[in-house]
Amino acid sequence: VQLQASGGGLVQAGGSLRLSCAVSGLTLNRNTMAWFRQAPGKERELVVAIRWSGSTYYADSVKGRFTASRDNAKNTVHLHMNSLKPDDTAVYYCAADIQRSVAITTATSYDFWGQGTQVTVSS
Repeated sequence: VQLQASGGGLVQAGGSLRLSCAVSGLTLNRNTMAWFRQAPGKERELVVAIRWSGSTYYADSVKGRFTASRDNAKNTVHLHMNSLKPDDTAVYYCAADIQRSVAITTATSYDFWGQGTQVTVSS
């Protein structure tokens, strides 16, 4: 299983970015996929999880600004980020949970991780 994240960069506050995670070795609609982020000196936190069923769970801090989607045909997960704030600055990771864990907000529930992509939002 491989997860390859891309799309990070530097953007001004209020701007937008789209992250992508190309997945190989597993089927998206049979597993839970997620985006996490980790800022310097902070713990890794869930941004959004897309369950195998297609339902989503968003962190309160990104609700209404971020949208996750998956393209089953291309085996790719996207994260559309709008109205970005300096507090969104972090390394963003995509992750896969192949055991359909209940605790989808917990990083330890995820079995595979991408390499991370840096998102920097300037004020």
